[in-house]
This record gives sequence, C-alpha cells and structure tokens, in this order.
Amino acid sequence: MAEIPTYTLNDQSSIPVIGLGTYGLRGPAGTEAVAAAIGSGYRLLDTALNYENEREVGDGIRVSGIDRDELVVTSKIPGRHHGYDETFGSFAESSTNLGLDVIDLYLIHWPLPRVDKYLDTWRAMIALRDEGKVRSIGVSNFTEEHLERIIGETGVAPAVNQVELHPYFPQAALRAFHERHGIRTESWSPLANRSELTKEPFLAAIADSHGVTATQVVLRWHVQLGSIPIPKSADAARQRANLDVFDFELSDDEVNTISSLERGRLWGGDPETNEEF
Repeated sequence: MAEIPTYTLNDQSSIPVIGLGTYGLRGPAGTEAVAAAIGSGYRLLDTALNYENEREVGDGIRVSGIDRDELVVTSKIPGRHHGYDETFGSFAESSTNLGLDVIDLYLIHWPLPRVDKYLDTWRAMIALRDEGKVRSIGVSNFTEEHLERIIGETGVAPAVNQVELHPYFPQAALRAFHERHGIRTESWSPLANRSELTKEPFLAAIADSHGVTATQVVLRWHVQLGSIPIPKSADAARQRANLDVFDFELSDDEVNTISSLERGRLWGGDPETNEEF
C-alpha cells in the first residue's frame, strides 16, 4: 500500500488526504475499530461530541500504540454549545473525553443560522487556536454565505469545511469558493451510504479497467478533486481497502463522468434549515 500523502492547510498544518469517519463506532468494538484503523495506516480520525464516541476514539489511539503526534484528531462543537463562552466549555468536554490536551482540528458542526451564534462561536475558536489548545480550526456544513460572514467579520478563513460530498452531490461551486479562499474541502458520507452509488454500472466498468473496486474508484475521485474523504468502516479489511487508492489514477474523462451523476443532497441536510443540537 502506498504512503498516504498530506495537504498543507492555510495555517501551515498538515492533514492526510484521506481519513477515518467514526460515526456509530461505539463501545469496545468502536475502540477496537479505531485501533485497527490506526494500525492499518490511518492518521486522520474524525469524531464529534454528538457522535458520543470521543472516549472510544481516545481509547483506540492509546490502544494502537502509535505516537499521538503522528495523528490528526478532529472533533466538532454541537449546536447546543454555540456561543463564545459555551465554546470553551464544549472544548473542555471533548478534550476530557478524548484524553487529549490538544485537538488537532476543531470544527463547528452545523451553522444553525436561526440561532445565529456561529460568529461568536468562530471568535472563540480563534481564541482556542491562539491559546494553543487547538492546532487548526474549521467548520462543517457551512455555505458560501456563512463562510463569507465569518471571514469578513474576523479576517480568519477556516482551514477546513467538512460537507456532504459524493458523486451524487459534488458541490463544484462550493469547492471553487473554497479554493479561492484557501479552505480545504472535506467530504462526509463520501460513498453516499445507503444509496445505490457503488452499484452504478459504469463505476463497475471503470473499476474493472483499473483492477480495483467501485468503492476505491469513488474514493480516488475524491482524492483527485482535492477533497478529503472520511469513509467510515468498522471492518479492518474494508478499512485497508479504503486506504488503497494511491496506486492508480482516473483519467479526466472518468472524473468528469463520475461527477455527472449529480442529483443533489441525499438526506435533506440543508445548512440553512437543518438544526443539530
């Protein structure tokens, strides 16, 4: 398996080009899955306070025996903790759960524009970064409008915006906005879970031509877009297969054909209206 490349974020921190999503990985099996993933080569781990598995992720890190400094650990602030002072309390809770003094990448999970506290939350995130408690700060599920507001008000662009992104929803306009502002795109649900994506016939044809699986084709598509996919799997063999996407390359035509599957959001998670507390 090829070594996982990294990107340099706008704050000069490094981040692997693919990571492990941990939603639903709980209990002893969750800890085991995280440790197995680290053992297979994952160095980017994605969790959130609302996933209720930060302790399992922290335990998995310690069980793995890998030097903590080799890992990029992500967590996220839930909607109920929006606000300047509340953000510091939320960080302390996540830090304790993870057993880590420093969180590598800290995100606002959803903007919740009706509540209208995401700007105060962002100001607190900047303070946490400046205090050295967080290495990189970013957001999740933010639109161009939300991003323009926080950048305009603070002068600080997020290092990352983690959004729903897969061939059914490639988000070309938002990705272009990110590129103009030095924001790295990260893809949640990169395989469009619970959909028929990996059963698309032409994906199978592309996979056969490269001697890989349809899943690997989709993950390679993300890599070539410059977006960081964070596929979730508890199965060690599938985890390894999801990392094995650096020994082949899609043609421009193949990338464009995959992108042509666009149909929109799959789960109704419109950042203007979706509320997660």
